[in-house]
Amino acid sequence: MILVYLFIGLVVVQRLAEVGVAKSNERWMMERGAFEAGANHYPVMVALHVCFFLSLLTEVTIRQSEWTMWSILPLVFFLIAQAIRVWALATLGRSWNTKIIVLPGAEPVNHGPYKWIRHPNYAVVVLEIFFLPLVFQAYVTAIVFSLLNVAMLSVRIKAEEEALNHEGGYQQTFKHVRRFISIRKK
Repeated sequence: MILVYLFIGLVVVQRLAEVGVAKSNERWMMERGAFEAGANHYPVMVALHVCFFLSLLTEVTIRQSEWTMWSILPLVFFLIAQAIRVWALATLGRSWNTKIIVLPGAEPVNHGPYKWIRHPNYAVVVLEIFFLPLVFQAYVTAIVFSLLNVAMLSVRIKAEEEALNHEGGYQQTFKHVRRFISIRKK
């Protein structure tokens, strides 16, 4: 059980470190005239992620989860997602944030993983929320939070794309790139 808690703890520490980077990036962008969009759903998104980890820890504790041979495949998918996460965040550099922070006049990033998919980091989050619990046979957490996350991302991606397109260049830049989650236009 100790290794299970240690592994989940390392993922939580990684997330907290990312929040620190996001705060630094937010300050840097705001100093250059950026603005925040979609702030109303941000606390819900944070709550979803906190509840995900609490649910995961609760389920693995109740189930007395351990590493099994069935942990290998979801672990591989989780680790691949981490590599894509690092690639996506490195590609965005100072523009990456957990909030929707838009710097007017900045060109949309359309290289790295963004060349093929508009929101690779959200694809990573979908993979993580599904596969991390499966590493420890936490099926309820995997299913419930995957569904909640898809609902959250449908709101989040719409708000982000509207904010990024405030000057009209985002949609034009990405007209050839598929969205991760299809959003219906009104």
